[in-house]
Amino acid sequence: MTNKSEIDLEQAYSVETPEDNVQLYGDWAATYDSDFVASKGYVYHLHVVDQLAQHIAEINGAVLDVGCGTGVVGVALQEKGIGVIDGIDISPAMLAESANKKTAAGNAVYRQLIRADLTKSIAIPDNHYGGLISSGTFTHGHLGPEALSELWRVAAPGAVCVIGINARHYDLMGFGEKFAADVANGNITSPEFSEIEIYATAAGDADHGNDTALVAVCKTL
Repeated sequence: MTNKSEIDLEQAYSVETPEDNVQLYGDWAATYDSDFVASKGYVYHLHVVDQLAQHIAEINGAVLDVGCGTGVVGVALQEKGIGVIDGIDISPAMLAESANKKTAAGNAVYRQLIRADLTKSIAIPDNHYGGLISSGTFTHGHLGPEALSELWRVAAPGAVCVIGINARHYDLMGFGEKFAADVANGNITSPEFSEIEIYATAAGDADHGNDTALVAVCKTL
């Protein structure tokens, strides 16, 4: 029998509209951490957080967790000493899970949580954040490279940006061309890329256990 997390992963990769995303994650939010993150050995978010933590001294201001989901990135950021974090996501149910995440001291992990469709303009002022992080949101059925422009807008000059992108999605959707254009236009520094595992072991997911992501690290200009 196919378990729930396998069904939802395939559904997550095949959604076509923002409304589909809201419905999918509304059904999945309450068990996402146990059904997917824990049971599948999902470690993508930990690798991405490690990349941002290497630049902690360069972060001047709050960090925006893009596609924060249930808040696993925010928890990992707090554990690394990055403590002023806002989260943004399209799913009210996932945001509700993020709101329940607490630090070791019992405080909320996120300073504030914002509901928004990241395929559109978002109600955040220009030059607002000292850092951006995203894990698992730039992937099949979710965000393409066009969403990056709005992220660069809300980041302050010099903001550290660590963006994880599913490796197959990167190639299929033209992320390389988008990054090159944004460098040429003076929006960001030339990104450094590393390839990381999404799951701790290939056995973690029957169909996607060997999937990887590219993590782009750059600064806004």
